[in-house]
Amino acid sequence: MRRKSVFHPLKFYSSCLLVLSCFTQSCKSVEPQDTKERTNEPIFSNFAYKGDDKVYRENPVSSNKFYTSILQGCYPDPAITRKGDDYFLVNSSFTFFPGVPIFHSKDLVNWRQIGHVLDRPSQLKVENTLMNFGVYAPAIKYNQYNDTFYMITTQFSGGFGNIVVKTKDPFKGWSDPIKLQFDGIDPSMFFDDNGKAYVVHNDAPAKGAELYNGHRVIKIWDYDLENDRVVPGTDKIIVNGGVDISKKPIWIEAPHIYKKNGRYYLMCAEGGTGGAHSEVIFSSDNPRGPYTPAPKNPILTQRHLPANRPDKVDWAGHADLVEGPDGKYYGVFLGIRPNEKDRVNTGRETFILPVDWTGEFPVFENGLEPMPATIKTPAGVVNKKGDEGFFPSGNFEFKDNFDNEKLDYRWIGVRGPREHFVHSDKKGGLRIKPFTVNISEVKPTSTLFYRQQHNNFSAEVAINYQPNSEKDLAGLVCMQNEKFNYVFGVTKKGKTNYIVLQRTQNGIKTIVASEKVDINKPLRLQVKANGDNYEFAFKSGNAGYKMLGGIVSGDILSTNVAQGFTGNLIGLYATLNNNMDLSVIK
Repeated sequence: MRRKSVFHPLKFYSSCLLVLSCFTQSCKSVEPQDTKERTNEPIFSNFAYKGDDKVYRENPVSSNKFYTSILQGCYPDPAITRKGDDYFLVNSSFTFFPGVPIFHSKDLVNWRQIGHVLDRPSQLKVENTLMNFGVYAPAIKYNQYNDTFYMITTQFSGGFGNIVVKTKDPFKGWSDPIKLQFDGIDPSMFFDDNGKAYVVHNDAPAKGAELYNGHRVIKIWDYDLENDRVVPGTDKIIVNGGVDISKKPIWIEAPHIYKKNGRYYLMCAEGGTGGAHSEVIFSSDNPRGPYTPAPKNPILTQRHLPANRPDKVDWAGHADLVEGPDGKYYGVFLGIRPNEKDRVNTGRETFILPVDWTGEFPVFENGLEPMPATIKTPAGVVNKKGDEGFFPSGNFEFKDNFDNEKLDYRWIGVRGPREHFVHSDKKGGLRIKPFTVNISEVKPTSTLFYRQQHNNFSAEVAINYQPNSEKDLAGLVCMQNEKFNYVFGVTKKGKTNYIVLQRTQNGIKTIVASEKVDINKPLRLQVKANGDNYEFAFKSGNAGYKMLGGIVSGDILSTNVAQGFTGNLIGLYATLNNNMDLSVIK
């Protein structure tokens, strides 16, 4: 359970599954609006994002060092696999569209996003799904015996449940989902060196066997590779509760099986994905158990460390292991970098540490100590520091004038494809076709999102837009979910154009500030954050930036307040259904 909070994300997740199921069955998919309805489309151009966190300023990297936070911002629940010299890594994506970002590397240091595993509507059905649901905890594994990659995950939307997709080449796309007939979450696959295959996952205890709140089990099934299904009747509980059930451990989950020196190792997260998060390890002579916990567990956690430690990384867990290019093992896992008020606005990020597996059990190096900002690259590997198209880390800038043929993979939609509402403008920039849907609705919105990747950042964009009525609005949003967000945009009241800042907390909307704006002059919008302090500003014509509404709290953009699993998203937003109460504007 997380410090200073009684909220437990996975408890929240399980308690809402029934409600979500009923909700999604009762709603109809929202298709893109007819083009005739889009009489005023904003054009966004010259987007610029810049991060400036102290930990990266004070810990610069050279060519033989790299940051432990390899994917900053909301890239949680990492899983990794290897084929020869190629490494592939995937993350959870919830209702983001496209879903399950996939990254490729030759050396574990320099990563390039090659796309998304679930990139078309037949694979991803999250149209009427709350932000905190959708696609959870993907696992990716390469099977050398049939030269096939598998990505298995839980998609609690669209009637899917647990699914698997596969491909011979991750660069060329993935199959449609195959539904698997078992309950629970966090599935992973294991391919033994005799050609047999297995699925392991988290599940609830048998009915009537739950001993305490958070009691979960790990199950294993034989997997039929020819027919892509778990073999009926082969399910078996291999971990009950966790390392020591007498201590009532909670949320044993995210299992992975590895084989080394003829023995089988089962690694799981334990303690929930908050402040008590950890990684634990078991071993067995058989993939189906029985599994015995290591004498020293956990092998990774930050939960016992002082709360006020500098450059804090917390919630470490949900890990996966892989052998590196130097023959040494490495582990990827999620962690968070809270701001000065211990709030989590950047979400759960992907970290990496070397793993010492010279003894019987693997142990994350420095995994029980305050997380280091940097580590040495594997022998012979050079850190390209984001050059040559590799994903940047540390303090970096990202600029996009939307003049490439394809959108950068870092841009995502929510609940529906980006292609339904964006297209290039002939004169430059990106044109957004507004839906008759606003940011508070549980439907696909016409919003293009970029993840907040630093506690201290600035993001700005030029906008060319002429609203026709009070129902028209376009601008920037900062959003944790549909009930917790800021909207900063241009709209119209009567014959006058205004720029308005609205705060929404738990669904309650408040106009923070508004000001008349001349839309005939070039207009730029900006959001900045210094930890928990956010500023929204605009620049009209040749004037400098003018703050609107003063400094506002980023509390509603944090997991602590909004709850759930995602980080803050910065969106380029347009709607034909503005729901602001403009009567308060005088």
